[in-house]
Amino acid sequence: MDIIKKLTDEFHLKQWQIENTVALIDDGNTIPFIARYRKEAHGTLDDQTLREISERLEYLRNLEKRKEEVYSSIEAQEKMTEEIAQSLENAQTLAEIEDIYRPFKPKRRTRASVARERGLEPLAAAIMLQLDDSPEPIEMAKDYINEENEVPTAEDALQGAMDIIAEDISDDANIRRRLRNLFTVSGEVISKASDPEAESVYEGYYDFSQPVSKIAGHRVLAIDRGEKEGFLKVSVTLDNVKASNVIISETITNNNSPCAETVRLAGEDAYSRLIYPSVEREIRSMLTEKAAADAIKVFSQNLKELLLQPPVKGKVALGLDPGYRTGCKVAVVDATGRVLDTGVAYITHSQAKQKEAHDLIKSLILKYGVEIIAIGNGTASKETEIFTADLLKELDTGTKYMVVSEAGASVYSASKLAAEEFPQFDVSLRSAVSIARRLQDPLAELVKIDPKAIGVGQYQHDMPKKELENALDGVVEDAVNSVGVDVNTASPSLLSRVSGINSSVAKNIVIYREENGEFTSRSQLKKVPKLGAKAFEQCAGFMRVPESKNTLDNTGVHPESYEAAKALLKLCGYDADDAAKGQLDGLKEKVSLAGEESVAQKLGIGVPTLNDIIKELMQPGRDPRDELPPPLLRADVMDINDLKAGMELQGTVRNVIDFGAFVDIGVHQDGLVHISQISDRFIKHPSEVLKVGQVVTVTVLSVDTKKGKISLTMKKQKPTAQKAE
Repeated sequence: MDIIKKLTDEFHLKQWQIENTVALIDDGNTIPFIARYRKEAHGTLDDQTLREISERLEYLRNLEKRKEEVYSSIEAQEKMTEEIAQSLENAQTLAEIEDIYRPFKPKRRTRASVARERGLEPLAAAIMLQLDDSPEPIEMAKDYINEENEVPTAEDALQGAMDIIAEDISDDANIRRRLRNLFTVSGEVISKASDPEAESVYEGYYDFSQPVSKIAGHRVLAIDRGEKEGFLKVSVTLDNVKASNVIISETITNNNSPCAETVRLAGEDAYSRLIYPSVEREIRSMLTEKAAADAIKVFSQNLKELLLQPPVKGKVALGLDPGYRTGCKVAVVDATGRVLDTGVAYITHSQAKQKEAHDLIKSLILKYGVEIIAIGNGTASKETEIFTADLLKELDTGTKYMVVSEAGASVYSASKLAAEEFPQFDVSLRSAVSIARRLQDPLAELVKIDPKAIGVGQYQHDMPKKELENALDGVVEDAVNSVGVDVNTASPSLLSRVSGINSSVAKNIVIYREENGEFTSRSQLKKVPKLGAKAFEQCAGFMRVPESKNTLDNTGVHPESYEAAKALLKLCGYDADDAAKGQLDGLKEKVSLAGEESVAQKLGIGVPTLNDIIKELMQPGRDPRDELPPPLLRADVMDINDLKAGMELQGTVRNVIDFGAFVDIGVHQDGLVHISQISDRFIKHPSEVLKVGQVVTVTVLSVDTKKGKISLTMKKQKPTAQKAE
């Protein structure tokens, strides 16, 4: 297989783009580095496309490796033919290769292998010839009666021959391919209740069926989990006549032969006993793999949006980790995330305790000038939110609050990483610090947590572990590198996500910083133990050094392009001081007048790199997240009982899933906007319109206070809709 040509065709790109991308990957470059600093080489492909090319490249190489292994195995058995070799060469998937290999794969002892040991293979071959003048199969079988071979009767001989024929039919790659395709097109997924009286969240699947070709991924995952938990029995069915016709068309070559009926019966046995159970498993597996891949894609998109939420910069924050029995844990952090104070407030206890809690939190707000409060959304969150809203009404400080997801906070708090960061605090107080910091800088805090624990997917615990981890790690890596990292304040967790930096080098950077003081230039990174030339090349452009005298060290301009950047400034009549002071307003216009191609050629760089340099020079220290709408902060709280149909509200999208999105509208319980209620136009998936963290306007459709369910719509409503105060 010509892998370069295949990738070129599949991704609809030019051959040079694929050749250069593959060469860059093979040379050990990271995807963020390739995406950002090798744009000319690959034609400005984005990081997502580059990751997809990398993943597909790995699959195709594994495919070629498996072809070689199978070829060698069949050749070693001296059974290789031109036809088999060609079939292997043409195979496009691992499943096709395994179908070809099936007849030659070492098997455990089967009915057919026993029959072969008893010398019945010639009888099976004679029956399969299906000659016009052939005797009846039972007559042919009499010649194979042999007490020593444990074939006492003609019936036993015939049955053995039919077992051999059935296995040969089952091993036929073409028959399997056709039946697999038939299952995909005409098969039906059916689920039934294991116990119709049992109550469970799977009741919608107690008597459910849907075509294989149409079943949605989230339904597949729900059915899989329901089966795993013992509530459902699941099968994939296919019309037996259609299946039988496929086998007959491939195996019966002469209807006039006395042997045709025996072959047909062997074919029926092959299907029911060998092929159907195997292909059913394959179809189930295929559906699950596709559903998992789609779910991982949605999870990845949600995680990316969550990580890139705009930070609330330069504000003192108070974090509240709610709780009933053990109280609400409190932490105040300054604008840089440094812990100023901690405590415990018993918000849900006696009136005396509530008064103490009131006085404690009020004093902390006033003492430290708290501007924002982050409330975890776990146990006792609603009571804590009501308490906070009432307290803020008393104060004239302009302080606002936001309920933040505390998913993964407990995992982080109990981790070795948290213990190293806050050895003086117990687990619960670490959670309060983490919650406060999540509002200040979501990316810097969330990178400390296993992405699977962040909770913005569906059925993430059912996903294939390796694929999920690889995808989410890629998302975190891309997010961190798209923002950039302040080398003088970043934690080891954040640094370890920078292109080219592993966890040990990240720790070395922090140790070097602690022993030698703040970094004052990017080039100083070369002095960090184990940070070699290749690692420096990969990471330097993503590291920010605000304390450096060289303005370029606080931009996304790579050190390899510093000379080009300085030459650009000189060419346009500026110097480094103008860049440092942000006095380059006419830079882009001057380049346009001179002609981008001409300027790029003079500087010895490509136009994409030129444009990136211009963008960075005009906004040193730029954080792309600052360009996003700010998060929705609140000063008052509502109750689910306050909601009425037709009420219009603002909310924050918390999770986007296959069938809709959950929106926080400030009543503790998230409302669901079903996919049918997201847009006035047809959409295939909610992610076409919505993303995690997006602030949206919704209208209440219905409220079920008993079940705590809120149904919302984003469609345009009639003018009678009331607006919430």
